[in-house]
Amino acid sequence: LSVASVEDPVVMSKIRQNLREKHARHIADLRAYYDSEIQSLKQQLESSHRAAASEDLKKINQSLADRCDQLDAALNEASARIKALENKNNLLEKQVADWRERFYTISDSSKVLQERLEEMRTTHKEKDNTISRLKSRLRELQEAFEKAYKLSDNKNTRLQEENRMFQNLLGEYESLGKEHERVKDTLNTTENKLLDANTEISDLKRTILKLEAQLKQVEHENALKLRH
Repeated sequence: LSVASVEDPVVMSKIRQNLREKHARHIADLRAYYDSEIQSLKQQLESSHRAAASEDLKKINQSLADRCDQLDAALNEASARIKALENKNNLLEKQVADWRERFYTISDSSKVLQERLEEMRTTHKEKDNTISRLKSRLRELQEAFEKAYKLSDNKNTRLQEENRMFQNLLGEYESLGKEHERVKDTLNTTENKLLDANTEISDLKRTILKLEAQLKQVEHENALKLRH
């Protein structure tokens, strides 16, 4: 299994169905084999009972009876082990599904945070450009104010108007500066959240890989047990 196949519900459903079919076929084959062996041994035992009841035949009968008991015990043990492995497979599949759902949720949150971060960066860049234009305009007004002051001391009305414009522009510049600081703080907070989300995504990926490894180990153990 790979991360891509784990994320594909169709692939996981097919894998589970194949495992169930394999387990069912193996159990049926084991039962048929052991039933055949037991039936054969019983027939031999019955034949031995009908034959001469010598001491050697009694020993053979006892050996056959013990063999029947051993085969019955082996069949029960194999059935119990296969059932336990199936339960473990189902538990691991459920855990993988839960972690995959959590992984999808955090991935979606990360995408939203990434989009929000890009929007805030764009807004931050636009405000930087606006502040740069305001600084340029402020320098121009300062130069114009100085020129006007040098040209004539009698133009008080014009100077007052330009001073008022200058004060208004200065107030707007200060307001934009404060807004710029708030945007920077928000941007830093969003970047921290995005970093936390990416860290949690990495942890989830490692957990999924670990669960996949456990699932492979259980399937391998199951295959070894079935072959045994």
